[in-house]
Amino acid sequence: MIPLSDMNAACGLPLVKEPRSADDAVDLARRLKALADPTRLLLLSLVASSRGGEACVCDLTEPVGLAQPTVSHHLKVLTDAGLLARDQRGAWAYFAVVPGALDAIAARLVEA
Repeated sequence: MIPLSDMNAACGLPLVKEPRSADDAVDLARRLKALADPTRLLLLSLVASSRGGEACVCDLTEPVGLAQPTVSHHLKVLTDAGLLARDQRGAWAYFAVVPGALDAIAARLVEA
């Protein structure tokens, strides 16, 4: 099997145009780290597929089988990474996927 780097070299196509900056690498790594947890991936999927495109934290604890404080922690990590938006309504927080957030991460993986 030919490594991807060899295939790109053979085709004359660079993997990236130029090296990414250290600050950009740190930011992208933070976002990828937020996604690199099975519970957070499940929560993101649950929110994205919820009616109206948003979900209350109170509706997310049972599907993941974790206590509300743990679910809230995972949702905060996703929110801090710019993947979810949070809206406080009385005692409960509602979450929605930030439009284009996942597309932006994918684009950043292949650009520099």
